[in-house]
Amino acid sequence: MQTSFLPYLLLTAWLLPLAAFAVNLVAGRWLKKAGAWGVSIPAILGAAVCSYLSLAIWLYPGSHPSAPEAPGHASQASTAMVVRAQSPEAGHNADHSDADHSGHEAADHSHAAGGGHSDAHGHDAHGHGDHPVVPKRELSGVYYDLGHFGGMRLTISYYIDTLTIIMFCMVTLIASCIHFYAVGYMHDELHEVTDHEVTLSDGSHLKRPGRFARFFQYLSLFCFSMFGLVLAGNIAMVFCFWELVGICSYFLIGYYVERKSASTAANKAFIVNRVGDFGMIIGLMALWSALGTFSFGDVTRTDEAGHEVVTPGIFSQVRTAENGHLLISPYTDENGVSRGTPHTPAGFVRLGAQQEVADIVYHGVRAGQTHEQIEAEIESQIPIWRDPVKYRHELRGEIAVAQKQGNQAEVEQLQSVLAKSEKLGDSPYGYWLLIVAGLGIFCGCIGKSAQFPLHTWLPDAMEGPTPVSALVHSATMVAAGVYLVGRFYPVFTPEVLLVISIVGAITLFMAATIAIVATDIKRVLAYSTISQLGYMMLALGVGGWVAGLMHLVTHAFFKSLLFMCSGSVIHAVHTNEMPQMGGLLKKMPITAITMLIGCLAISGASIPFVIGLSGYYSKDKILEQLFWHAQSNESAYLAILFAVAAGGAAITAFYMFRLWFMTFMGKPRDHHAYDHAHESPRIMTAPLMILAFFAITVAWAGDWEWAGPLHDIALENLLEGARPPGTLADTPSVLGALSIVNEHGSHAAAVRIPVTLLAFGTAISGIALAACFYWLGYLDPADARRQFAPIYRFLWNKWYFDELYDFLFVRPTQVIGGLASRFDRRCIDGFIDGLARNTRRFSEGWEFFADRGVVDGTANLIARWTYDTGLALRNVQTGRLRQYVMFIVVGVVAVFLLISFFWSSSLAR
Repeated sequence: MQTSFLPYLLLTAWLLPLAAFAVNLVAGRWLKKAGAWGVSIPAILGAAVCSYLSLAIWLYPGSHPSAPEAPGHASQASTAMVVRAQSPEAGHNADHSDADHSGHEAADHSHAAGGGHSDAHGHDAHGHGDHPVVPKRELSGVYYDLGHFGGMRLTISYYIDTLTIIMFCMVTLIASCIHFYAVGYMHDELHEVTDHEVTLSDGSHLKRPGRFARFFQYLSLFCFSMFGLVLAGNIAMVFCFWELVGICSYFLIGYYVERKSASTAANKAFIVNRVGDFGMIIGLMALWSALGTFSFGDVTRTDEAGHEVVTPGIFSQVRTAENGHLLISPYTDENGVSRGTPHTPAGFVRLGAQQEVADIVYHGVRAGQTHEQIEAEIESQIPIWRDPVKYRHELRGEIAVAQKQGNQAEVEQLQSVLAKSEKLGDSPYGYWLLIVAGLGIFCGCIGKSAQFPLHTWLPDAMEGPTPVSALVHSATMVAAGVYLVGRFYPVFTPEVLLVISIVGAITLFMAATIAIVATDIKRVLAYSTISQLGYMMLALGVGGWVAGLMHLVTHAFFKSLLFMCSGSVIHAVHTNEMPQMGGLLKKMPITAITMLIGCLAISGASIPFVIGLSGYYSKDKILEQLFWHAQSNESAYLAILFAVAAGGAAITAFYMFRLWFMTFMGKPRDHHAYDHAHESPRIMTAPLMILAFFAITVAWAGDWEWAGPLHDIALENLLEGARPPGTLADTPSVLGALSIVNEHGSHAAAVRIPVTLLAFGTAISGIALAACFYWLGYLDPADARRQFAPIYRFLWNKWYFDELYDFLFVRPTQVIGGLASRFDRRCIDGFIDGLARNTRRFSEGWEFFADRGVVDGTANLIARWTYDTGLALRNVQTGRLRQYVMFIVVGVVAVFLLISFFWSSSLAR
C-alpha cells in the first residue's frame, strides 16, 4: 500500500459529512428519521472507516520512504504531493552537539536506561528507550489550485502527518458514538415539540415542529468543518474552517433558539470567539507577510520552463534543515553567560530591519547597482541583523585571531565592521515579530479553547443539546484550539510558550475551583473541560508536546463519555440540578458504572507503576514535564506552575466524585424525579460502553510486538512519530533566562517516581474528601459553606468574571451606545428633522407664492377675465332681431373699411 492513497482516503472522510449535510439540507424535511439512519450516520461511519484505513496504511511497513529525503523530493506531479521524512535524530543530535546542558545529560541517561522500567501496561513507555526510532513523516500537496494573485497562491491543500491521522481517528470514532446516542436523545424532535421553557404572552408554552433532521444536518456540517481544519495544508484554509467550526457551534448552541438563554449563549460564544480571532488574523498575516506563503509544508510546482520548483513551507522556513531544525541555538558569550541565538527566518529579519533595507536600496540605486547586487548586500547583512550580540561576539574573536597573526589591515577592517554593528543595538531584528505572530495565533486558541480570559462562553454553551456538548467539549470546537497550538508548535518561541503556560495554569486552577461549587451537572463538566484544556496548554507551554496532545486525545474520550452520561441522567430525571438527584445507581446501573469509569479516568486513577486508566498516563506526563521543567530552570515561579497543576489534580478528583456521589449514591432527594428515572435505551447506553472502553485503554502501551506491523499503534508512539523536528531540543529563550527542556528528560526515574506518587496521592485525597462530604456523611457541605462563606460566594459567582466583564465592557458599551443613541436622536435626527421642517416651511411658502400666487393667480386672472368677457358678451345677446341686423351692417361696414384701408390692389392681383 502506498501513501499516495492517503490524501484521497482522507478527502473522502472529509467530504462524506458534507454530502450528508447537503442531503439533509435539501430533503431533511421529508427524510426525518431516515436523515439520521440513512444519511448522517452512514456518512460518519464511512469517514471513520476511511480514517482507520489511513492509519493502517500510515503504519504499514514500506509505505514510507525508508530514509530521510531532501525537501521536495519524491514529489508526484499529479497532485503536487511532497512526501518528506525527517529524522528526529537530526534535531536531537544537533541538540547534543550544541548544548552542554545538564538536563540533557539526564535525557541521555534516560535513553540508555529506557529498558529498565518495568511497567506492564504502558508506563514503561515513559522510558525514552521505548520511543520508536521513526523519522518524522509528513505528506503535503494540493487538491485544487484556486488561483494566483500576485505573489499569493490560494489552494485547497493538505498536510498529513501522524497527528492529522490521530485527530481523524479520534473525531470520527467519538462523533460516530455521538450520532448513535443522539438518535435516542433527540427522538422527541421527530414530532411536534412543546417547549416548557418558553412561555408565550397568553401564558401557554411554545409549540413548534420537530427539528430532528436539522440537528443531524448541523452535526454533519460540524464534523466536516473539523475535518477540514485538521486536514488543511495552509493557513488560509485553517482560518476558513476555524470560522466554520465557530459558526456550526453557534447553530448548535442556539439550537433551541426560542429560549432567550440559548440565543444569548450562542451570541456570547460567537462574539467572544471573534475577539480571539482578531488576534489570530494578526498572527496569520504576520506569518504570510514575512514568509510569503500560506502553506505548512513544502509545495512543488512546475514552472513555465517545465522544471519542478519547490517552494519552502512555513515550517521549513522557520526551522531550517541547515540549523538542525532548531529555532534557537544555545551559546556562551565572552562573559560566560548562556544565551540563545535565534535562527529567525530571513523574511522576519527583513521586516524588522525595514529602515536598514531601505537605506541599502536607496544608496544602491544612487550608486547604480543592479537589483542582484542590492539583494546580495541585503542578504549579507541578515546574519548581522538576526543577532547583533552574537555577531559582535564572533567578530571580536576574529579580531583577536587577526591580532595574534599580526594582520593589521584585517584588524582595522574588522574593527570598522564592529563599530558599525554596535550602532544596531542588542535587539535581534525580526524576533519580536515572530513573537507577535505566535501570540496572535495563540489568541485565536484562547478564544476557541475557552482559556483565561476568554473562557466565559463555554459554561453558557450548555444551553445546546447534550450530544452537542459532548462533541464540542471533546473532539471539535474546544479541541481545535489545543490542536492548533500543537500544529503551530514549531513557530512558537520560548517567550510565547511561557505565555501559553501561564495562561494554561491560570485557566486550570480557576475553572477547577468553580467546578467545586457548581450544582448543574453539565456546568460541572463544562468547568472541568476548561480546566483540562488548561492542563493541555500548560503542558505545551513547558515543552510537553506529546504530553499535551496525549491529554487532548484521552480527554476527548472520557469527557465525551461523561457528557453523554450526564445527558442520560438528564434524560431520565428531567433536571440538571444535582441537589435534586441521588440514589440513581440502582435505577441506572449502566450509566452509573460508565460514568464512574469516566470519573476515574479524568482523576488519573491507577495502581502506580503498574496500570491505570487513560488519564493516568496523560496527566502524569504533564506533571512530570512540569516538574522537570521547574527543576531544570531552578525557577520559583515555574515551581508554582507545578504546584498549581498538582493542586488542580486533587481538585479535579474532588469535584468529579462530588458529582458522582451526589448523582448516584445516597438517598433520593427528589422522589418525583427518582420515581420517574429509568435506564436509557440501548441506543444511548451502547455508545457509553464503547467510550468507557476507550477511556480505560486508549493510552495503554507496552510490548506490542505481537501486533506485527501495528506495534506502533500505541498512542504515545504515534504522537512521538508526529513530533515536529527540532522541538525535542533544549531551547533557551532570547529575551530572558528560560529554557524549554527536552521532554524525554522528564521520563527519568528521578522525576517519574516522585511525581507519580504525588499524583496518586492527590487523586486519592480528592476522592476521599468527596466521599466524606457527599457519600459517607462524615462532613457536612452546609457547614463548609458557612465556614468558608466568602470563598464560597466568590466561587459561586465564578470569580465574578461575568460581573467584571459586564462592568468593564458591557456597561461602558451600553453607556457609549446610549450616548450615541441620544446623539443620534437629538443631533442627527434633530438636524434631519430641522431640515425637514425648514423644507416643509419653504415648500409651504413657495406653494403660497408660486403655486397659489403666480400659477393659481395667473390662471384665476385669465379665468376671471374670460368670465368677465363672457358676462360682457352676454349683454350683447339680447334676442332682438333689429339689433342683430344693425350689428351685421356695422360689421359689414367695418370689414369693408378695413379692406379698403389695408388690402392693396396689388395683393388682389
